[in-house]
Amino acid sequence: MGFDYYNILKVNRNANEDDLKKAYKRLAMIWHPDKNPSHKRTEAEAKFKQISEAYDVLSDPQKRQIYDLYGEEGLKSGTVPTSSTSTSASRAGQHYYHQRQHPNPSFRFNPRDAEDIYEELFGSESNNNSGGQRGNNHNIRGYSHREGLFRNGNCSSTASGGAAEFKKAPAVENLLPCSLEEIYKGAKKKMRISRNVYDSVGKTRTVEEILTVEIKPGWKKGTKITFPEKGNQEPGIIAADLIFIVDEKPHALYRRDGNDLVVGQEITLLEALTGKTLDLTTLDGRNLMIPLTDIVKPGTEIVVPNEGMPISKEPGKKGNLRIKIDVKYPSRLTSEQKSELKRVLGGVFS
Repeated sequence: MGFDYYNILKVNRNANEDDLKKAYKRLAMIWHPDKNPSHKRTEAEAKFKQISEAYDVLSDPQKRQIYDLYGEEGLKSGTVPTSSTSTSASRAGQHYYHQRQHPNPSFRFNPRDAEDIYEELFGSESNNNSGGQRGNNHNIRGYSHREGLFRNGNCSSTASGGAAEFKKAPAVENLLPCSLEEIYKGAKKKMRISRNVYDSVGKTRTVEEILTVEIKPGWKKGTKITFPEKGNQEPGIIAADLIFIVDEKPHALYRRDGNDLVVGQEITLLEALTGKTLDLTTLDGRNLMIPLTDIVKPGTEIVVPNEGMPISKEPGKKGNLRIKIDVKYPSRLTSEQKSELKRVLGGVFS
């Protein structure tokens, strides 16, 4: 059974020239071999050849008339198999046929090159390359059976005739706000996106997807997570990458400094002189007890090893926790309090 050219282009039998062009362009951009991964290239080339042949036949009035009357076999063979009312007979269940001459004996089916069709319909839109020689011109849009590659205005190629590549749309970047706890412990975030894609018949539709972004412990602000080609699909352009950029939300207690965590603690003058145990809740929910046994001066920094942020490139290791101490002095003292302080501390500084 021959090809159904109308079905290949997804048009009805009354399709006009504009309908055929739109259908061809739609399908050509889907089945362009360079728009398909390498493992589907053979299928894409076969589909593209069918699409080109269907357009060639249906856009040519003479070819279309013969195809409509006698189908693909009659179009390509030049003869039309048909049952004869005068000689057809049934003998033992067998039917006998004869061949009658094609209605246009001078017609010979000569399919157009896929590159010519593609160039005709796309070339003038992208490169204004009118009347130029094709041969080795890598700026022409079309499929070359001789060179074995597709080209269009969104392609580039090397001067030495290397394989062309479609241009890729610029990446789409989005900030991904994360709490310090999420970056400390690691987290998975579900991101809902919507984008335009082409369906099997070349129509644009909007689809929604849920992307899972896995935040690794210790990642820093500015870390990028890339989802290849998850942007909108456009004819002749490779879809953009979708990039999420880690952004740290401010924390109520801790501040990050590289791989270290910095926290401020205020103690009284009495505590600075007599000692205190600091009680901190870590980002993963543990209670951390830090005794201050020595006299603490204003601006002192206490360093607690291995209690900072995880180091993403060195699993199991962490930065330091740096505690900056601020000593709160009393705003006023009574005469009696001053005298008592002099009595108690007088000998200390002598």
